[in-house]
Amino acid sequence: MTTSNDLARYGYQQELSRQLRFRDLLAYGLVYMVPIAPMAIFGSVYVGSGGMVALAYAIGVVALVFTAFSYAQMVKAFPMSGSVYNYAGRGISPPVGFLAGWVILLDYVLVPGLLYLVASVAMHSTVPAVPVWLWLLGFVAVNTIVNSVGIRMTAVVTRVMLVGELIVLAVFLAVAGWALASGKGRLSWDAFYNADTFTWSLVAGAVSIAVLSFLGFDGISMLAEETRDGARQIGRAMAAVLVLAGVLFITQTWLAAMLVPNPGGLLAEGDVNGTAFYDAAAVAGGGWLATVCAVATAIAWGLPNSMVAQVATSRLLYAMARDRQLPAFLAKVSVRRSVPINATLLTGVVSLALGLYMATRADGITLLSSLINFGAMVAFLVLHVSVVVHHLIRRRSGNWFAHLLMPGIGFVILAYVVVNANIAAQRLGLAWLGLGVLVLAGLYLTGRRPVLSGLAPTQTVGRDMERV
Repeated sequence: MTTSNDLARYGYQQELSRQLRFRDLLAYGLVYMVPIAPMAIFGSVYVGSGGMVALAYAIGVVALVFTAFSYAQMVKAFPMSGSVYNYAGRGISPPVGFLAGWVILLDYVLVPGLLYLVASVAMHSTVPAVPVWLWLLGFVAVNTIVNSVGIRMTAVVTRVMLVGELIVLAVFLAVAGWALASGKGRLSWDAFYNADTFTWSLVAGAVSIAVLSFLGFDGISMLAEETRDGARQIGRAMAAVLVLAGVLFITQTWLAAMLVPNPGGLLAEGDVNGTAFYDAAAVAGGGWLATVCAVATAIAWGLPNSMVAQVATSRLLYAMARDRQLPAFLAKVSVRRSVPINATLLTGVVSLALGLYMATRADGITLLSSLINFGAMVAFLVLHVSVVVHHLIRRRSGNWFAHLLMPGIGFVILAYVVVNANIAAQRLGLAWLGLGVLVLAGLYLTGRRPVLSGLAPTQTVGRDMERV
């Protein structure tokens, strides 16, 4: 079991409350990933994969299983908040950790804003009398209040919301299955493989979009200082959540693909209004099912999903501020609630501002999605390298399977996906990384080079490879 002693040896105090069990981690991860997440981006993945939407999600599961394995290796080595920021900083060197944290900030800081925006736009289309900005404000306010109360309240609320999502998904699966059995749609395996449209680059590009649905399993690692049962449970929860969500994603997108009313038109014209999944639901059960799926998706993204995203973001800000790599006020923990209160509030404010601004842009949702995916995948690449450097090179591990083969395969798969990602996302992502390099240079010039507590002198810059 993880205790305060595990943090003390790295120079930290146990400030967050250890209340979460495996079931809480499982619910947290599933809510973060949203079991019905593909409903919102089904059309984009369908078009991007040439109709092979289920294959895109299947490849995404395989690719990220290797990533989950690497997370499990590093969370056991460094059982603390901060995720890739800490794993790269302690596994390779503090400057690399800073850049990894900077890159993953692109993911964590933008995710809540995207979720709020998607949910608010969807709810506005359902209830036009309420403007987008008001939905945004309401979602942000509710989640910030819940997360400020404490991690136990967050866990309870997310479990309740998860049950609701699973009920909606079960209804869709049952109705869609019955519809196909009754002769509606067309029974086909084209969602897994279509010889007329298949190319690896096409599928890889679609996977880079589908990855958006999987983001969240890695957020469990941010709770390493709030789990009661030790770091090993973090790795198990991440693997379990990834597999469970993957099965649900593949199943619902396969059924929906067979019920799309006009496949050729969707591929040719795209899903401009983002209603492809709901159109398929209407074919299966009528307008009521389409409405239920649309509203459930909006609420899931706007409340439970963005709620746990805010938790993960605040823990990353807290971890970096604790190491003086972000402003110190973000490291403040509420004595009464045992939560990083300033980081939580700042995340809410930034999410609201970002959502309001992106709501004014026609490409707001697409732009945010691309940036988030690129930032996450680059951070995952650094994670795989961290496993090899820390375990195989520095500690001279003899476990070549766990510390070279698995992270190596994960790295190659994700690198291929990154290369085939959206060009605009590549440019903006690299621009963000370049800005991080400039910030890092500024820290060195002002005498504030990144330093992580608890590291031996041989783990500082320029001497990382010396430690045995």
